[in-house]
Amino acid sequence: MSRITPFSSPLLLGFDTMEKTLERLAKASDGYPPYNIERIAPRDGIGDRLRITVAVAGFSDDQLDVTTEENQLIIRGRQVDTEERDYLHRGIAARQFQRIFVLADGIEVLSAELNNGLLSIDLARPEPQRLVKKINISVRD
Repeated sequence: MSRITPFSSPLLLGFDTMEKTLERLAKASDGYPPYNIERIAPRDGIGDRLRITVAVAGFSDDQLDVTTEENQLIIRGRQVDTEERDYLHRGIAARQFQRIFVLADGIEVLSAELNNGLLSIDLARPEPQRLVKKINISVRD
């Protein structure tokens, strides 16, 4: 028995990767670390901009890694637990995380900045260009 999905329509060609991406996003429901996504007004000739702000208190810049891979923005945090400390109470765990954001085609990462325990990543969404291409029809008799 085959599974029927919204992307199985014959009119939606090449969207099978989008279906896999949506399934992967549905599985990644960990709420740590919390984040905000905001729209920023256009300036300096850059059109629509977005900012992702991730709460990374306790992480230094060398414990954070921001990369793009294909159409994904990947933010990783790694803290190493040191044996040098003798805790009387430990409520803050040394924790690792990975947060993945799927980026639409054309989205560019402009910068990443760590300030007061908040990692801000600025993205730019260029204006979409309407592309009309004439396809020649060859005639064979």
